[in-house]
Amino acid sequence: MLDEIINFIVNLVAQMGYAGIFIMMFLESSFFPFPSEVAIIPAGYLVSKGEMNLYLVIFCAIAGSLCGALFNYYLAVTLGRKMLIKYGHYVFFTEKVMKKVEDYFAAHGHISTFSGRLIPVVRQYISLPAGLAKMNIFLFSFFTALGAGIWVIVLALLGYFLGANEEVIKPYLTNAVIITIIAVSALIFIYFIRHKNKREKNRENRR
Repeated sequence: MLDEIINFIVNLVAQMGYAGIFIMMFLESSFFPFPSEVAIIPAGYLVSKGEMNLYLVIFCAIAGSLCGALFNYYLAVTLGRKMLIKYGHYVFFTEKVMKKVEDYFAAHGHISTFSGRLIPVVRQYISLPAGLAKMNIFLFSFFTALGAGIWVIVLALLGYFLGANEEVIKPYLTNAVIITIIAVSALIFIYFIRHKNKREKNRENRR
């Protein structure tokens, strides 16, 4: 079954092509975090098979990451911190996560939009404190593209070099799929538990 899932992911990336890579990386950088490993490693694998172009894969992935980050940046500028916290729980974004990325941004300054791209969780949301601080948009775009570029190149080359040996890449993708399934299931479970507790709390307050 896992082999079928892996083949489905690789085929999906092949069918969606470069536009699909852009969309998936946009999601990875926005409020709807998508594991970039699942998209870029198979794309690198397809490059090794001559079915995709390495430079276009990297370009589309960086462009998607930057556009997703800019989406978050302007969302923060437009809505402000209070509104982000108020509605963030609908996409599993909490005040605790916000505090984490704010502290990281405060500790490392503008360069955090570069280094933060290499850290899970921080990678998806570092654009928010940058937007709230109204960081220079050109600096923000430069650091974001640079950080995203390093991450994407590493993943694409990993898929490319492992692609010559399918017996090596399949176990890696299997682990990635397992982790993704577990993570998504855990997020859904947490979401329903939180909302259940919230409903119960509201009932108690009405009494």
